Amino acid sequence: MMNNFQSVVVAYGDGIGPEIMEATLNILKEAGARINIETIEIGEKLYAKGQLSGISPDAWDKIYKHKVLLKAPITTPQGKGYKSLNVTFRKALGLYANVRPCVSFFPFVDGADTKMDMVICRENEEDLYAGIEYKPGINTAISHKMITKAGSEKIIRYAFEYARNNGRKKVTCMVKDNIMKIADGMFHETFKAIAEEYPDIISNSIIVDIGSARIASRPSDFDVVVTLNLYGDIISDIAAEVSGSVGLAGSSNIGEDCGMFEAVHGSAPDIAGKGIANPSGLLNGAVLMLEYIGQHDIAVKVKNAWLKTIEDGIHTGDIYREGVSKQKVGTKEFANAVIKNLGKEPFKLKKYEYKGEKASKATPKALKEDTSPKKLIGVDFMIDATGKELENLAIMLKDAHKDFKLHLISQRGLKIWPDSDAKKSKLEVVNCRFIGFTDTGVTHQMVSDLFTTIVKTGLDIAATNSLYTYGDAIGFTLAQGE
Repeated sequence: MMNNFQSVVVAYGDGIGPEIMEATLNILKEAGARINIETIEIGEKLYAKGQLSGISPDAWDKIYKHKVLLKAPITTPQGKGYKSLNVTFRKALGLYANVRPCVSFFPFVDGADTKMDMVICRENEEDLYAGIEYKPGINTAISHKMITKAGSEKIIRYAFEYARNNGRKKVTCMVKDNIMKIADGMFHETFKAIAEEYPDIISNSIIVDIGSARIASRPSDFDVVVTLNLYGDIISDIAAEVSGSVGLAGSSNIGEDCGMFEAVHGSAPDIAGKGIANPSGLLNGAVLMLEYIGQHDIAVKVKNAWLKTIEDGIHTGDIYREGVSKQKVGTKEFANAVIKNLGKEPFKLKKYEYKGEKASKATPKALKEDTSPKKLIGVDFMIDATGKELENLAIMLKDAHKDFKLHLISQRGLKIWPDSDAKKSKLEVVNCRFIGFTDTGVTHQMVSDLFTTIVKTGLDIAATNSLYTYGDAIGFTLAQGE
């Protein structure tokens, strides 16, 4: 790999994208990066041509062939029908790991913390970002949070591999399993199982709300953080802001076969064409790309030249400060300053060093399978009960089927029937839980018969969820008060 050239697919993007990509590629060229550029067009121009996904089949072919994408920010038009290309890339290419280093560059860049040096490993395909949503009633919306053990294992193992291969000492898991005991609980249990395989790495966990607060107040407490998709998106921006500027942060999106590298910030169309945009975010994304393709020597050279430029006080307007910065420059001038510093190292900022091979993917290693017997014991019917009286609804459902009993009715996760002291608010969409009478469980045919019986009463069943047990454990949450 050291003597071979790597083909890299480059997308210039929208807004400031072309300016910062040109600056980034000029730096890589002068640094001696061993890459061949394959250019594709994505984003606004493709949307304008009627490509609702923002990308052409030819562009996909190049990405699938070369498997490395350096992407400038793009703009997704507002309105129905247009798909976020960033989300599409992550799903279509299986980019399960979003990796965002967040570092303080104090005192040269003003930030809330002077010692931050953390990496956030965010799961990139599942969670609420799967976008599975429904409206079971006119005033009710549901968004499904999809978590799988396989998806959790990949990102967690990646985080530990990243820590081991980059001289990191600790991996922290951030979850909310005190509330989402099944979904976040699965992620947390997987984390604890995998942590046992890495005795050389300190592991701990923290509830995401207090964890987010501590990133804002004491970010130096953290080293590598691994978390779910939504939490990772939020805490990444918190960390980047605490470090001094979201505009400096680059990120990598890693899959089993492909890698995508980009800036964290958006396309900033308001300053496009003015020559004032900061290319640092995309350049730092390109450094991660160089490491991914094995060109660690060039990555170190570019990163240290960039650090030296920041330390020299040569700053674009977004980070320029009177009394600290020495020279206010535009996009091209900043890139030229980095080029002049190639081969140099910073004196005050911590110089960048190659500590080991970057983890490009998590080596699959299946955890112990849970072989507990699975048994169907009942069913939840989500019913649009708008305008119904609670007691009348219960009477309609109590004897709906000889093989089931109506166990409870709940609304927003709170039991409201039977024997509830909760104030009974106006009914909208409610969950009606039926449990089978038989100890051997129930069949899907029995559930189907119950469904048919309820529909014949005129009630609107908006959603159905089967209730399973796995050995002695239940595979569903209990309502508050159940």
